[in-house]
This record gives sequence, C-alpha cells and structure tokens, in this order.
Amino acid sequence: MNAIETRGLGKRYRRTWAVRDCDLTLPAGQVTALVGPNGAGKTTLLRILAGLATPTAGTATVLGAVPGSSQARAAVSAIDQTVPLYRHLRVGGQLAAARALNRQWDADLAAQRLSALGIAASARVGKLSGGQQAQLALTMALARRPRLLLLDEPLASLDPLARQDVLGWLMTCVAEDGLSVVFSSHVIAELERIASYLVVLSAGRIQVAATVDSLLDTHLALTGPADQVDELYDQVEIVTAQRAGRQALVLARTCGTPPGWAARRVTMEELVVGYLREPAARVVPEPGLEIVR
Repeated sequence: MNAIETRGLGKRYRRTWAVRDCDLTLPAGQVTALVGPNGAGKTTLLRILAGLATPTAGTATVLGAVPGSSQARAAVSAIDQTVPLYRHLRVGGQLAAARALNRQWDADLAAQRLSALGIAASARVGKLSGGQQAQLALTMALARRPRLLLLDEPLASLDPLARQDVLGWLMTCVAEDGLSVVFSSHVIAELERIASYLVVLSAGRIQVAATVDSLLDTHLALTGPADQVDELYDQVEIVTAQRAGRQALVLARTCGTPPGWAARRVTMEELVVGYLREPAARVVPEPGLEIVR
C-alpha cells in the first residue's frame, strides 16, 4: 500500500488554484521532501492530506483511506508552524488531554522523550520557548504512533542543534517503525540528509516527483564555454543554463559528460533550484507507471 495517492487533485480559493492537476504516488516507509517557493501550494496540499481542507477537484487517499476519515485520523499525525497547543495548561495536562483524545497513545515514549529534552511535566506550556513547544508538539504527534507523519516547516523555531536532534529522532522512527514522513521545508540541505523521495511543487502543480537517488544519478552540473550552450542542447536535456561572461553553468539530465565540458554531481539544492528556475521542466512518472521502493 502506498502512503499517499492523488489523482487530478485540486484546491481553489475563489478564482485562484492553490493546487491543481496533482497526480502523486508516494511509497510507504520513506521520507519525502516537499519543496517549492512560497505560495507554491505545499501547505494546501498537506492540509488536504491531513483532512483539514476539502479538495475542489480530484481525489486523495492516505494509507488507502480518505483524508479526514476515522481510519485516516487514527493513522496520520500532522504538525505545522503554528504548533497548536493549549498554552494555559501545564505540560502534564497537555499530555493528559492528548491521551484522552487519541485511541492510540504511547505514554512511555512521550515521557522518555520529554525527560531527555529536559521539559518538566510541571512546566506551563505557554512559558516554554518556541523550540520547546515545537519539540512538545512533535513528541505528542509521535506518541500517537502514526503510520504517516505530515510536517509543514516544523523546525522553523529550532536552533541548529535541536534540528539535528529532531531529524535524528525521525530517522530512528522511520527505521524502527516503518514510519512514512512528508516533510516540507525551505532548508533543503537538511532534507538532503534524510529524504529518499523528492517532490517539487511550482505554482500549485507537481514539477518533480522521483526518488532522490534516481534524480542525482541522472543529472549533472556542466561547466563550459558560454558560446557553446546552444550546441549543447543537441547533446543533452538541459534543465537550466546560466551564463556568466565566457563561462556557463548548466544543469542537465545526462549520465555522460559532453566533449569540452567539465561535469560534477549535483546537490539536491542545486537540483531543486534549477527546476524552479524553469517551471516548464518536469520529472514525473509516466501515467500508469508503478512506483516501487
């Protein structure tokens, strides 16, 4: 069973489509990086998958269930930047409320995680730092023992060390529990460390959807004479080309190095930025293509 499947999915706010013609299949048990510029539709897509927004067109399933259904709610946890917490409660009271609202609850996991973070049960939630509140929200999300975790910029308030700690904990959950994660963030360098699948949204449409390994194996950064870029189009599939004086830097889909050009492996950030510079360039599975791990 795939973690997420959408077909023709769209969400319109009045005359503006936030997400449109979204066909997406995400395998289970992987960490998917969801990236794109502000306004690309990432939050809207995640809200639909979490059952917090109703699509205008098309269909979506999470773990085989309709988002927002009782089956989906039991298997999916979602966190965004707002960190929805009862700030007037103490941490212990917040955990008790969460336990009462969820059929599945791992009290030991929550207690051990908060103890390791130095967050006391007697502390008032509203007095915690932004980073501690984010850690508390993530702890509660994982204490529900979900099969799918949807994260919308959850690390924005954390310092670098805390972000590394959270990412390490997530990877442990993925490895030990087979957890599926969709992680939206602007910090692509962090996503590169943990993501096995990449989805790029641009202007509400899926622009890239493929495994990270397959993308990095089929793209190269080429450096060569700027006056030979036009000839290069006949040899490789160019995603984007930037000229600076006599030199040009080209992101190309190719496994070989054209004569007269120097090649190196691209980073995930270079790949994402290259595609976002050229919204017409796309890497998505062909219709009917089965996606396997």
